[in-house]
Amino acid sequence: MTTFVENVRIRSIVTAVPRTVRTVDEFVTQFGAEWRERFVRATGVESFHVVEDSQTASDLALHAAERALETCGWAKDSVDALIFVSQTPDYIMPATACVLQNRLQLSQSVLAFDVNLGCSGFPYGLFVAASLCRMPHIRRVLFLGGDTLSKIVSPLDQSTAALFGDAGFAVAVECDPDSAERWTCLFKTDGSGAQHIIVPAGGAKQRFAATERQVIGEGISRSPYDLVMNGPDVFSFTINEVPQAITELMQAAGVTPETVDALVLHQANKFILKQIASATGFKMAKVPISLDRYGNTSVATIPLTLCDKFAVSGESNTTPQSLVLAGFGIGLSWTVFHLHLDPSVCHPIIII
Repeated sequence: MTTFVENVRIRSIVTAVPRTVRTVDEFVTQFGAEWRERFVRATGVESFHVVEDSQTASDLALHAAERALETCGWAKDSVDALIFVSQTPDYIMPATACVLQNRLQLSQSVLAFDVNLGCSGFPYGLFVAASLCRMPHIRRVLFLGGDTLSKIVSPLDQSTAALFGDAGFAVAVECDPDSAERWTCLFKTDGSGAQHIIVPAGGAKQRFAATERQVIGEGISRSPYDLVMNGPDVFSFTINEVPQAITELMQAAGVTPETVDALVLHQANKFILKQIASATGFKMAKVPISLDRYGNTSVATIPLTLCDKFAVSGESNTTPQSLVLAGFGIGLSWTVFHLHLDPSVCHPIIII
């Protein structure tokens, strides 16, 4: 589905990561030096941030939200809606958005709910926030999200143990009737691939299961509560479907790789990013990368990459940038956006 959003603008983007940093080198004793060379060459990940046992994605999003409200000058009682996008919520129930409404001390009149999405969750959440802004009496939406995948990967699984990092974010989205900006949005879903990236146990489908990790294959031990990723099938899906979606989106938006300033991709792994760039006609100079220092942070990869590019790397300016954003993965779900973004709304990454 391709659709359009008008009369909204992004006022602030803030991201947060936990203080603790782990490196791929820490896993050499466990998986071997040869594994390290293969892993870094394929994924591009060198280090990533992980939460403490007591920290959750909502803790990271909370700090980002406080800063976002400050940077755009919003009073807390002026926020009309709060959405929280994550696949590692605080609880199975209640919704983490309700918890955050209280922690942020927002009005009890605020609309608050969770969205259960991962890799494609940022564009989806942005669309939901923008759509809410088109509703009567809703002007300002606080779009929060984050994931702490370090809590659900097996430390004995060489395919995932050093791939995922933890991060949270906040985006302030506001109704702007005077804006001439139009977002072009494309959404696709293929639930037949749901088993390719999954945590089998813990929900209603498989509520109780043995927690002991079992050997699945060489270098892979995990329990039903750990993340399972079918790498080959995920790779095949990504390099076949995502470039087609990006091309379709650019045609609908009337833009080309030459007129787009940056292709901001979900940070799955470096090899995949190169494949997508090549297949869509983008030079790698236009594809910012943050996963080398932060890993794959699921729903947070796109805002983290935006803040890393514009607020950390010295590229900040006030000229609106033509951006294509693409989230893809778990679901299977993939989403592509085209929009113009004022780089000054991206703020330095907070270390919690």
